Amino acid sequence: MSVVSLLLDNLDAYARGVGVTVALTLSAFAFALAVGVVVAACRISPVVPLRAAATLYVESIRNTPLLVLIFLFVFGLTKVGILFGYFTSAVIVLGCYTGALVAETVRSGINTVSLGQAEAARALGFTFPKALSRIILPQALRRVVGPLGGLFVALIKNSALASIISVVDLTGVADRVTTATERPLEAFAIAGVAYVLLAVPAGLGVGWLERRLAIHR
Repeated sequence: MSVVSLLLDNLDAYARGVGVTVALTLSAFAFALAVGVVVAACRISPVVPLRAAATLYVESIRNTPLLVLIFLFVFGLTKVGILFGYFTSAVIVLGCYTGALVAETVRSGINTVSLGQAEAARALGFTFPKALSRIILPQALRRVVGPLGGLFVALIKNSALASIISVVDLTGVADRVTTATERPLEAFAIAGVAYVLLAVPAGLGVGWLERRLAIHR
């Protein structure tokens, strides 16, 4: 059986796998952005407990392997009676993991904004949350579009780990096709090409968006 015939025989399954991978990636990244912005704001907050909690979150999450986090979340919460669907679990874990990386990326963008702008905001009577949301964050996010895009592309690839908890994404489909046909090389080669076809346009799109939103000095 050739790669082409294997693909044609399982085209519907691979198409569904692509759909699940795209939905998983988009959902997890939206969650990660929300988590990352909040955590980044806490990291620079004048409130010491918030800074400490955010630092603990970032350091503990990003220094723990993603695979370990998935197992801890899915099987650990099951032990105490907290149940989520496999897809939802994957979104939460991928979102929390990527959110820690997003937080550091956003914080680095915040650090590039001139300190004078924050001081001017305080002089005008802006509270910290108001200055952050209206003045600092909009500039910071525009400056880190490229790094955030890199995290999005990485998330496309990291989403493959969701297959270990029975999410039938691209990798999950390749695993099922392997079981049915005993052709692992061809089955996973097709999945690999599909990941490339998802990641490359995403990277190009991020590059275009970065150029459009670039702050010209």
